[in-house]
Amino acid sequence: MSGAHEIWRITATEAVAKLRKGELSPLDLVDAAIARTEAVDGTINALPIRRLEAARKDAQNFRPAKNGEDDARGWLAGLPIAVKDYNDVAGLVTTYGSPIFANNVAARSDLTVTRLQERGAIVVAKSNVPEFAGANTFNTVFGATRNPWNTTLTAGGSSGGAAAALASGMVWLATGNDLGGSLRIPASYCGIVGMRPSVGRVPRPQSVVPYDPLWVEGPMGRCVADVALMLDAEAYFDPRDPLSVAAPETPFVEAARHPKAPKRIAFTPDLGVGRVDQEVADLCAAAVQRFASAGTRVEEARVDFSGAIDSFQVLRAALVASVRGRLLDQHRDQICDEIIWNIEKGLNQDGVSFAQAERTRGELFMRLSAFFADHDILACPTVAVAPFPVDQRYPTEIGGVALTSYIDWMYLTFVLTLTGCPTISVPIGLTKDGRPVGLQLMGRPRGDYAVLEAAAVLEQASGLAASVPRDPSA
Repeated sequence: MSGAHEIWRITATEAVAKLRKGELSPLDLVDAAIARTEAVDGTINALPIRRLEAARKDAQNFRPAKNGEDDARGWLAGLPIAVKDYNDVAGLVTTYGSPIFANNVAARSDLTVTRLQERGAIVVAKSNVPEFAGANTFNTVFGATRNPWNTTLTAGGSSGGAAAALASGMVWLATGNDLGGSLRIPASYCGIVGMRPSVGRVPRPQSVVPYDPLWVEGPMGRCVADVALMLDAEAYFDPRDPLSVAAPETPFVEAARHPKAPKRIAFTPDLGVGRVDQEVADLCAAAVQRFASAGTRVEEARVDFSGAIDSFQVLRAALVASVRGRLLDQHRDQICDEIIWNIEKGLNQDGVSFAQAERTRGELFMRLSAFFADHDILACPTVAVAPFPVDQRYPTEIGGVALTSYIDWMYLTFVLTLTGCPTISVPIGLTKDGRPVGLQLMGRPRGDYAVLEAAAVLEQASGLAASVPRDPSA
């Protein structure tokens, strides 16, 4: 390493190794994060809520590892991270991107953040989000987050601030959560890695809908090894999340260190239920063939996803209405049109619609169970379109075909959400005009380890991990 000013360039895995060996201190990392944030975030607007001096104090007071902690799985050893502005950090506002909550200061850190702090993470800032939900990160509280690859483009969402901060080198790891693709879409758009773990793999903050399986917490990093490291820090059993499961015996970092190629992968450009930009489809089809050189059998996918788009739309609307429905009475004029539409859809749909949506989800899972009996991975593009202009609220058509709602363009991620299976987005290439494209890999239920293995194999074959972090460009 050429000097302290270059620390922001190294991976989280490298940084933690140096922290554990005493070659770097937590304060070195925090100061590097602060310097980098001050240098580039005026252009990107990824980390609008900051605790920089508090982070410096945390670093100065950081306790040394004890009782073998320096070798324990998921020990982050004083690594600075960003936390998404849907999660509580003690003493900071949690706005959810909404003016309704612009002064909503958290009294304590939530369950997810507390766990990471216990595992040696230092929170330096909170990352920008869309208002309540969405996949283009802009809001009336902090404005829009821009893509480091091209600042005229969206960084995706809803973990768009997190992805942009990682891609531009402001932090080494960032939290995210995922309902319709919020870990995976911004990862694809910013050329980083985002993983939606199995339902229950990462305990979630306490919620009024604790049994809902659509929403998960998960890791984001610049490369697969970093994501595996963060997942080890996040994964454990906690009785406060009724869907929580214990961490597996083998650490996830081993999947990235010693990956085995999957035996059989099936690829589909569109899951058979929508349209995909042709250049995106071609890039992803070429990328999945890279597995063949590792001995993997690659074939066309034949899984029936019919009805899945409508099923997700109904179930998501019910969830949004459950969580945010009470806001309509007093704050309707402060809520964006898309969220009002989603809340009202959830409040107005009938029991017949909900019953059919649940039945469709169950039937899909049974078909996938049969598929995974002799396949290891299902692969498809992460997003049907490459990053679009940041001032466009959302795509309204794909390939000349009009879309019917503000989330239709996200179908490749949200259809896979229905399954509860682990899914990861890995960068695989650039469009001709330089926009990042990611490939999704979905594995068997609870097959997080195998998904990380497949992602590591793909990452090695693609050779794009060195493309980030990067300086912002127009």
